Amino acid sequence: MPLPKITLGAVNIEAADPEALATFWTAVTGSGRESSGGSVYLPPAQPGGLAMFFQPLTGPRPDRQTMHLDLTVPWGERRIEVARLEKLGATTRWHVLDEHPHVQWTTMADPEGNLFCLAEHPPKP
Repeated sequence: MPLPKITLGAVNIEAADPEALATFWTAVTGSGRESSGGSVYLPPAQPGGLAMFFQPLTGPRPDRQTMHLDLTVPWGERRIEVARLEKLGATTRWHVLDEHPHVQWTTMADPEGNLFCLAEHPPKP
């Protein structure tokens, strides 16, 4: 049986202020942006990159986030990127540095409180 040819088109996020949150994520990803009717689309910044779509919040924000983005940077660059993202308006929530030998990460929140992780994997021997 052939494998399905499914790819991720975009991550969709409801936001209290789609324009402001898209501005933050544009700076994070290096993407361009396309606005229309109160929503903003960020196409992938490079082939195989992450696309994001921001639309107005349609109801109360859930008390608990059940999904988040795991972003990856090259080994040795996580601290530099964490500092850059904090300057853009993200907040650091916690670090996981020695729990798993194959990965270190920092859990952060974007300006509207959506959690995401910034991970780095050590080089394989």
